Amino acid sequence: MSVSEKLQDVGNEQFLEEEGKTLLKFSASGSVISLTGSNPMHSAGMQHMKKNGIVVYLDVPTAVIMSRLKSMKVDRIVGQSPGISLKDILQFRKQFYRRWYDIRVLCGGDDAAEVVAEKVLDAVKRYQNSELETFISTRSSRSERSMEKNSHKYFSDVVIEGLAPDGGLFVPERGLPKFTVGEWQSLIEATYIERAQVILEGCIHPADIPASKLAEITETAYGENFTCSKIAPVRHLAGNQFLLELFHGPTASFKDFALQMVPHIFAYCIPRSCNYLVLVATSGDTGSAVLDGFSRLHDTDKQRIAVMNFFPEDGVSPIQKSQMIGCQKENAWSVGVKSDFDFCQTAIKQIFTNSDYTGFLTVEYGTALAAANSINWARLLPQIVYHASAYLDLVHQDIIPFGSPVDVCIPTGNFGNILAALYAKMMGIPIRKCICASNENNVLTDFIRTGVYDLRGRKLIPTFSPAVDILKSSNLERYLHLIANEDGQLVTQLYKQLEKQGHFQLQKDLLEKLQQDVVAGWCSEEECLAAIHSVYSTTGYILDTHTAVAKVVADRLQDRTCPIIISSTAHYSKFAPAILRALRIAEIKQNPLSQLHLLNSYNPLPPIHWGLLETLKKKGNEDHRVCAADMSMLMSCIETLIQNHFMKVF
Repeated sequence: MSVSEKLQDVGNEQFLEEEGKTLLKFSASGSVISLTGSNPMHSAGMQHMKKNGIVVYLDVPTAVIMSRLKSMKVDRIVGQSPGISLKDILQFRKQFYRRWYDIRVLCGGDDAAEVVAEKVLDAVKRYQNSELETFISTRSSRSERSMEKNSHKYFSDVVIEGLAPDGGLFVPERGLPKFTVGEWQSLIEATYIERAQVILEGCIHPADIPASKLAEITETAYGENFTCSKIAPVRHLAGNQFLLELFHGPTASFKDFALQMVPHIFAYCIPRSCNYLVLVATSGDTGSAVLDGFSRLHDTDKQRIAVMNFFPEDGVSPIQKSQMIGCQKENAWSVGVKSDFDFCQTAIKQIFTNSDYTGFLTVEYGTALAAANSINWARLLPQIVYHASAYLDLVHQDIIPFGSPVDVCIPTGNFGNILAALYAKMMGIPIRKCICASNENNVLTDFIRTGVYDLRGRKLIPTFSPAVDILKSSNLERYLHLIANEDGQLVTQLYKQLEKQGHFQLQKDLLEKLQQDVVAGWCSEEECLAAIHSVYSTTGYILDTHTAVAKVVADRLQDRTCPIIISSTAHYSKFAPAILRALRIAEIKQNPLSQLHLLNSYNPLPPIHWGLLETLKKKGNEDHRVCAADMSMLMSCIETLIQNHFMKVF
């Protein structure tokens, strides 16, 4: 019978049930099943349909659908209850469809049917050909790759392995997906979680993580753990400068964006037959973010996944140290090392490439090692999201039309955050220049200006911005591989020279290529404190020390012809002594908790970070292991954690 007859026969509510039951009688095989606005809202029916083929979700912006309905003079949808708006029911239907699809196809308002059809065909081909999305090492040559065709690495492999066997870093062989202007525009009205889901689906093949599981992980990561509903809000600072606030996560730094998500990705990807110990080195913020992220796993996952965090014992702020120690859990330990970050990072790389030692851990304890530093490819993807989202927010706020360029300025040490911005640019976000902001450890600034990466005679200088107190920038290797057209042989040569001689020089054509995308500057300690004082005096807003470094460099290098987005990478609460000094507050308490209470008495903007306060209130924040800068001591710590955690569990 017709729809109108059925409606008259059974009524609105029963109609949806009857419509869904009809689906249960349908069967097919090898089909492409399209999800559009007229699909039944019936779980059993949709579950049945999913068994019949590949489910494709044609994702059209709600505003476009509303406009079409208006032009068609449609003001109701079948099954719509009185008092419920069309917009509300469309949003509800979208949430329903997202539970079932295998593939999402973004459809712009002006896309012709033929364009959508091509997109569907491309998406189905991608879904059926996971072998096209493989990863290579930054140090593998083309001849080596052609000889190793049968030993492909996929996303789930590189998440687990972290570092390539040859010491290089994993990168996607075919690069990242390029979104069309229409596809980006379809995300302007979307929430942060919706944007993250779409972007990550483009970067992670569904054979590695199905769309439904990825949605679950994204919702878990960003749903309740951030203090701001916008997750990564963009705030106007002054003139053409905007702050991308990346400190609303549980540990108050930008590292939370990746490390609330990566533990769940890791737990999904690893085989069930082995225990895993995740090793991480931190110059400040990564440690607490890793510990917090992995401690939020389900209990069954915590039994088979532990994490050990190495940090320079005297090279982080007192609050950062208290936070890392306070974030320890039964499966998460912090170890202070009597050295600097570069030693910690190099030590982890050496442990990973020591096949005798990793083999011993596997045989003796049934435990494999994994990495959570930004050398792990999965760490970079969530960072791409917030750079893209910041641009879309400026468009949404009518600051710029889509297509107008912006600059971004990022406090940079290990090159991961700025690399993510460069990747966002490659994917279609109109970023003009990426400005690399260094503190007095300005090896990157020198390199970007001259093409010479020179560590000879350089000693790490402890500064007010410890997260960028780094001389060896790991992720720079990925960018050099990119601009060298995937010449792994050249990358290997450069990094061998760096290890043996302490320096390398980029050839002229590659330096020119690099300087098309990246410019650099650095900031002294005095300038950093002065910037914090100046911004607070004029706006009432408190920058953290890393953001202040970026602010100084942005002021110096921007040409004011377009907006500039400054990455505010941490909450000022983490660096209270430096902030109090910058604000010229004479009485500085020694206790970190007292320092935060003192800052809070000034009614600061933004407010004191609640998660940090709660962590510092915990008892036992002084308990942690400290070891010498000795490889055998670090290995002993690793074995102790394995024995205490995995042996006890099993």
